[in-house]
Amino acid sequence: MASILEPSKPENKSKRKLNWNFHFAVLSEQLLGFDVDFLSCIDKINWNPLGQRSRSVEIISGCLNAGMSVARFDFSWGDAAYHQETLENLKIAIKSTKKLCAVMLDTVGPELQVVNKSEHPISLQADTTVVLTPDQDKEASSNMLPITFSGLSKAVKKGDTIFIGQYLFTGSETTSVWLEVTDVVGEDVVCLIKNSATLARQLYTLHVSQIHIDLPTITDKDKQVISSWGVQNNIDILSLSYTRHAEDIRQVRDYLSKLGGLSQTQIFAKIENTEGITHFDEILREADGIILARGNLGIDLPPEKVFLFQKAAVYQCNMAGKPAVITRVVDSMTDNLRPTRAEATDVANAVLDGSDAILLGAETLRGLYPVETVSIVGKICAEAEKVFNHDMYFKRAVKYVGEPMTHLESIASSAVRAAIKVKASAIICFTSSGRAARLIAKYRPTMPVISVVIPRLKTNQLRWSFTGAFEAGSTGASNESVLKVALDHGKASGVIKSHDRVVVCQKVGDAAVIKIIELED
Repeated sequence: MASILEPSKPENKSKRKLNWNFHFAVLSEQLLGFDVDFLSCIDKINWNPLGQRSRSVEIISGCLNAGMSVARFDFSWGDAAYHQETLENLKIAIKSTKKLCAVMLDTVGPELQVVNKSEHPISLQADTTVVLTPDQDKEASSNMLPITFSGLSKAVKKGDTIFIGQYLFTGSETTSVWLEVTDVVGEDVVCLIKNSATLARQLYTLHVSQIHIDLPTITDKDKQVISSWGVQNNIDILSLSYTRHAEDIRQVRDYLSKLGGLSQTQIFAKIENTEGITHFDEILREADGIILARGNLGIDLPPEKVFLFQKAAVYQCNMAGKPAVITRVVDSMTDNLRPTRAEATDVANAVLDGSDAILLGAETLRGLYPVETVSIVGKICAEAEKVFNHDMYFKRAVKYVGEPMTHLESIASSAVRAAIKVKASAIICFTSSGRAARLIAKYRPTMPVISVVIPRLKTNQLRWSFTGAFEAGSTGASNESVLKVALDHGKASGVIKSHDRVVVCQKVGDAAVIKIIELED
């Protein structure tokens, strides 16, 4: 939770609250008698990949001001130096805009790619044949496409469907192609081209529908990037592409713990094929969050089934208190200034269903209007959040958890219930790692949650350092003085006003205490 972004300040009467909608007030040096350092954050609305058109300080600043809260660094393309330069621009933009933004590293995983060393556009004509070959020394052409996987000929059979597209399959008949396997000759796969298309640029993703690809979920390349670039930049989130089993999450978590420095990094499982769908329940239990990669899901699933899985998966994430992220919402804005009516409705429905974030893709990676896209998606989310039924959601979440509740679950739900009953303007939560705050946010209160993060001190006899803990924390400093700092921050950010009521959730000794305070002038 090291760096999360804050869009615009909320009004007290606003209901634009997503699952992670809380102010993140970091109290660190204050505990030792130094200056207070505050990092505020609210709605995670837009998560964006930064690419060639959106990596300048100016554009990143515009995206931050428009509502971007997570920057995704996709290592499917570009080397570490390229992404580091983008990240340095992000840091400058964060400093100038005073908006925080989490850093997400997106792994490549078992992704299959077409190799086009010349980078010249390749025209493919319907009803002709093209050969997919693992021989990468051959030049890409209209009838020959070198690929990065030598086992494709063993994985597919006659009649199987293969999709190839720019970055991700978009469904567009002019930039993506649909192939049908007609023959397998040695390691080569012969395919019939079903639609005319032009593959432009260097990177094309290849996806075989409903076929197991015998490659590890986290590759040696991924490990190298994580152990170097990831550790160096203390990434906040790891997006695990093509997550297929819960064991994938366990292996990556074990790998991160051995690296050191990334113990607080959250692992988001990206679900993008039928294997991930089949094992979704167990994956959800292990992951910190879920990304529904609808581009590839729309290939593996019949179109009429995608919405069913999306709604079921989002509901399960909500009840588990884990973020649900939706992708591929405004594809048309890659080249256009406005989304279609259907896309705008899709974004709103994702929010109403309970989605916690929208992950943009080509729209900000290579799109012509990255800032406008972030802004429009944010506005749609805000409108949908205003009519989100918080009361019904709260009752449903409490009923789902059932009895007996765990200690923390009981405290979190009680804090939200109290805040609703007294019409509090905010909930203040003392926490060490954010877990208590996330549990409160799980119940989606209509008011912001101000999380007072109190790191715990530890020593190895040579030096002192801070560490987090998974429970609401207390501090050696006066609880009243820390509470005053949190209240002052709430006032300064416009969340709290004179005569407002505030619910405070904190740990006192071995007991958790919820109290209601009413502010004076």
